[in-house]
Amino acid sequence: MISEAQFKEEIKIIISNAIREDVGDGDHSSLACIPKEATGKAKLLVKDEGILAGVQFAKSVFAHVDENLKVETLINDGSAVKYGDVAFYVSGSSQSILKAERLVLNAMQRMSAIATKTNYFVGLLEGTGTKILDTRKTTPGIRALEKWAVKIGGGENHRFALYDMIMLKDNHIDFAGGITKAIAKTKTYLKETNRDLKIIVEARSLAEIKEILQTDGVYRILIDNFNYEDTREAVRLIGDSCLTESSGGINEETVRQYAECGVDYISSGALTHSVYNLDLSLKAV
Repeated sequence: MISEAQFKEEIKIIISNAIREDVGDGDHSSLACIPKEATGKAKLLVKDEGILAGVQFAKSVFAHVDENLKVETLINDGSAVKYGDVAFYVSGSSQSILKAERLVLNAMQRMSAIATKTNYFVGLLEGTGTKILDTRKTTPGIRALEKWAVKIGGGENHRFALYDMIMLKDNHIDFAGGITKAIAKTKTYLKETNRDLKIIVEARSLAEIKEILQTDGVYRILIDNFNYEDTREAVRLIGDSCLTESSGGINEETVRQYAECGVDYISSGALTHSVYNLDLSLKAV
């Protein structure tokens, strides 16, 4: 996984680029009708039900836009919210509040949706010992926000990107000439480049599971698109050799049954690519 310093840098980049995209050479709507010296106060109003996420991010946005803006937090990230709740108040320059408004809302609405869906999956897995993982199926440019939201919702992060973990999927294996060759080449590469990266290998059949187990040094086996019976058999074959992960079209109806097959993790792209934004508003008070 990426370091805390790398994550913080990703957040800074997201904020800077989003403000550049949205504000350009000026928020002319505000500049046209609101005096520079005018001050005001606004509240983050919840108009939906779910898990709140993005409060800390909102604070970073406000600080980036205007370090003199003050935020009074009433509800923290990870809390269950309902219609009518007020998450926080922000006060200071009216122009600054309006400049930050859309980025704060866009981010918090999506982050809260992801946290809510993740929390639902976590509830479905309760008592199984299986953890829910996100994937790289994220919105380009805001991956850090979406993976942050998964954590807020109680899930776990998979690798952040291509650079922080080795993941040998079907195409890597086929292009490399098979599983054994792909793993061997990967180990050589890591040694030659002096890199310490965990290796995950995807298996498409029980035969591939057996082949992977002939080589040590694999951190986790991705049991991809298996049915329940074959997943249970894969878990039995793998034993304590390495960690296990199920993936491939697993949804709310099937996730519990896959967990009961004994896998350590279930990964789901739906946590980040198939959500409906939580309804939030920033209203002047």
